[in-house]
Amino acid sequence: NRKRGSSRRSSSRWGCPLRNNTLGKGLLGIYLSALVLLPVAALLAKAGSGGTSAFWREVTNPEALAAIKLTLVVSVIVVLVNAIFGTLIAWVLVRDEFPGKKIVNALIDLPFALPTIVAGVVLLALYGKGSPVGIDVAFTRASIALALLFVTLPFVVRSVQPVLHELDTSMEEAAASLGARPFTVLRRIVLPSLTPAIVSGVALSFARAVGEYGSLVLITGELPFKTEVGSVYVFGQISNEDLPAAAAVSVVLLLAALFVLGALTLVSRWRSKHVL
Repeated sequence: NRKRGSSRRSSSRWGCPLRNNTLGKGLLGIYLSALVLLPVAALLAKAGSGGTSAFWREVTNPEALAAIKLTLVVSVIVVLVNAIFGTLIAWVLVRDEFPGKKIVNALIDLPFALPTIVAGVVLLALYGKGSPVGIDVAFTRASIALALLFVTLPFVVRSVQPVLHELDTSMEEAAASLGARPFTVLRRIVLPSLTPAIVSGVALSFARAVGEYGSLVLITGELPFKTEVGSVYVFGQISNEDLPAAAAVSVVLLLAALFVLGALTLVSRWRSKHVL
């Protein structure tokens, strides 16, 4: 027994290297530093290479400012649409049964699997000149929203679906049996439980929309002051070998995404505590 207990303790201590907290933290630090911290530090260094005045001059350049504003405004519109329709799609996929449900469920992940430049080709063929459906929005601001809606479609749906699967329907049934209308049940019982998941999906959608490039470059036409978004502007500056300008605008977009992610995370945590 003593030998068995000793063997057990030795195994539990040394059997799995990841159980060693020091080793695990070290690997985590190295991995995150190589993939996240060092690239971000390099970006900040390049953006600030000319000093604060140069950084401010680059981000307040009329073309850069127009691209940043357009990116943020369209991204906000897109995530609001996603919050509504993504939740509706998740609800239908979880609560309803219909022919072809598995196919529809698989199609939700298509934007994840499809290279974004291929998505741009598909959208241009479908909604560009000579559109088979009679809708031509190429080289307009509507094309930006359309492309971003396509690439961010799965985030809210996939965030809300697991919560709906785990949601206990007994409270909904009890409320309905007491005479509560469907809208009241939705507003008072269902939505409070879904809000953290919706907020999480919205945050991911916004971060993806702010940094999207591949699906936009073809259908938007890259027209300055009209359809040029931040990522396209950054690529243009890199092509012109103006790395400080590209880095400066990239930092602004990064900070905007981090701010929204942080704010929505706080809202989600507060809402979770409030619901519980």
